Amino acid sequence: MKAAIRRTVTGTWNRFAASDPGLLRLMAGLRTVGAIVLTLVVLALLGTGVTLLVAGAMAAMVATFAIREKEVRGQAVTLALGLPVALAAVGLGAVLHNRIIAGDLFFIALIFGAAYARRFGDRGTALGLIGFQVYFLSLFVHATAPTLPELFLTLTVAFVCSAVVRFAVFPDTPERTLSRLREAFRARLAQLVATHRELVDTGPEELDGVLDDLRRHTARLHETALMIQGRLEEGTRDSATAALLQRRIADAEIAAERLGMTLLNARSAERTDTLTLHLPHAPVPATANRMQSEGDAVATLRRDLDALGLLVARRAPGDRGTALAHVRNRLLGYRDEEDLPRGSMAVQDAFRALGEAARAVLGLRLALDGPQDESDDTSATTRSREEFDAEDLAIVGVAEDEEGEEDERTGLQRPTTRAAFQVAAGSALAIVGGEFLSTQRWYWAVLTCWVVFLNTASTGEVLVKGYRRLLGTVLGVVAGVALAGLVGNHTWTAFALVLLCVFGMFFTAPLSYALMSFFVTAMLGLLYTLLNTYSVATLVLRIEETALGAACGIIAAALVLPVHTDRRTDEHLGAVLDRLREAVSAAVAQLSGGPAADLLTLARDLDTALNDLRGSTQPLVHPITPLRVRRQTARYLVALLETCAYHARSLAATAEVLPSSRSVAADPRLERVGRRIARNIDLISARVKEEPADGEVEAGASIASLLDADGSPVPPSHTVTFRVLRHLQRLDEGVVGIARALDVPVSGRTKRKSI
Repeated sequence: MKAAIRRTVTGTWNRFAASDPGLLRLMAGLRTVGAIVLTLVVLALLGTGVTLLVAGAMAAMVATFAIREKEVRGQAVTLALGLPVALAAVGLGAVLHNRIIAGDLFFIALIFGAAYARRFGDRGTALGLIGFQVYFLSLFVHATAPTLPELFLTLTVAFVCSAVVRFAVFPDTPERTLSRLREAFRARLAQLVATHRELVDTGPEELDGVLDDLRRHTARLHETALMIQGRLEEGTRDSATAALLQRRIADAEIAAERLGMTLLNARSAERTDTLTLHLPHAPVPATANRMQSEGDAVATLRRDLDALGLLVARRAPGDRGTALAHVRNRLLGYRDEEDLPRGSMAVQDAFRALGEAARAVLGLRLALDGPQDESDDTSATTRSREEFDAEDLAIVGVAEDEEGEEDERTGLQRPTTRAAFQVAAGSALAIVGGEFLSTQRWYWAVLTCWVVFLNTASTGEVLVKGYRRLLGTVLGVVAGVALAGLVGNHTWTAFALVLLCVFGMFFTAPLSYALMSFFVTAMLGLLYTLLNTYSVATLVLRIEETALGAACGIIAAALVLPVHTDRRTDEHLGAVLDRLREAVSAAVAQLSGGPAADLLTLARDLDTALNDLRGSTQPLVHPITPLRVRRQTARYLVALLETCAYHARSLAATAEVLPSSRSVAADPRLERVGRRIARNIDLISARVKEEPADGEVEAGASIASLLDADGSPVPPSHTVTFRVLRHLQRLDEGVVGIARALDVPVSGRTKRKSI
């Protein structure tokens, strides 16, 4: 019974950890709620009134969520600088309380400065946010000069309590965050393997649902890999350790995606396009499951997919005994041709992919859990360990050239400067319009205008964020009315519900801005109850002010130094194409016998650029957009680029181990292929950037045909060389598909010989 309970608890926790990588959302919610609770306790012991309790709670919330730096020392410095900024903001708010015109002008100037400060990184962003939010707080609690001493004490208590919770109760060090992210990667990898297992037995009628799960879990695994990449520099002790972990994470991600592709191929008579893993409703060659006729081979495949899931999920402390070693040895044996079960070529490919996935999991366990027991190793396992040792010696540090590119734009072309003028203009409109709606609550319109510009960079993004803000506010008003009626005059019950709303805000913020806005508005209904200013009319006014603020933000984004969504997406698309060309050219050059390069970092730079592009296309693919054809084109183009990025990662991973590999050797013939792909990408990039370019994208002979022209046969399908050629061909086809989607001229539409 205890073992069953333990397994249930462990399984539930693993699912939660997978849904919240690194527990970042959970920690943000707990840290903010903890700071507010500690602040309320201290202020209550000091005999503070309800108004100052509300001010303290809001200040503690701001002091906690504004800090975004990764290093503990940087967080402490920013928090220390934030207190005088907060005191100055609330002091000016109180002094200007009765000076309407001067107060409005200062508020606009403060908004401009807070937006402009983002150019100075996380610290500038945090200090600007603290200044704006605390000035807003002074308006909310109607701060005046006589109340300043108590307000200063309240803010000081709030910042000190925030520091205590951040650094003592819920410490957030880069090492701990990276450790939790690694466990999230393990949990998400286990979920993906479980989906692979479902794929084996799924019938035609359930295939679409399983494919959706496969796409979702593949994307979530990739998301976690990118999050780990962003934490490696701060979370590891040296560049060699960071490079080793980066390598093992990339191996596991690529092996898992390849396993999914081979299982899809084994189900049908035709080879499945990699696009199937990245584009919802992509065509599948055949829905009938051919694996059901394979008999014993498929039964073995089911068993070993379950075994792979066990190998992923089981941590090092639970590795006692020989059962896990036996499972590991059996799976690694599939890397040898003589150990493959009898079956069709497609099913045998699935077993080969299973063996490679087991090798990647072994490497991941070595990187995450340290040395493993070697007493029961077979020859296949020993060979894998020797390969890892050789790779470790070949890995070079990735931190030497991590300077990052400077933004060369200046003046009004700089995004932060442009955003500062836009939000200042929108806020001025919101102040004027808000005063017409209410002389007491006009600042809600300004707040909405401010937040719709946070983390947005184009008119379309502002429009979508304003729509989500308004939707969440309307729903939150309904909830606020209900909660206020339930709470009545029970002060501490209201504070408890406020804390739940605060936790909901920060836990759901990365998932849904509309849901976060819902919790914000529900919380405000409770705060107005605490301040004895609650009424249904007040919450209805909140909807009106929110709609006005969103409209002012959209107008400012459209008329003041506008950045149209097309321009924004084209900039990101050009960056993705540049990163794709760099990654592919470097990988092919190394596979052709050229000099070694930091290929995995280039591949991750490509992934980061692609993630930025995916974010900038959200206005184009949002359900409310009326341009259906454009939405489909944007989704198709992003899916093609995700497919190309997968093949680029795979090529980079193969090329990086070339010096120590026994299964693949440099082939100078690949250099021609690399030149053709690079030229095609250059032509597409020039079209996107509206630069002059001569020629057409070449879509002629396949990679196999180019090699046949040299009189060399295509290598056997089970070799690594064949896999490299397949990645190159799929990459070549993906680039041509991108050209056609963008209406770039394509030549050589002849039938291609596929591999």
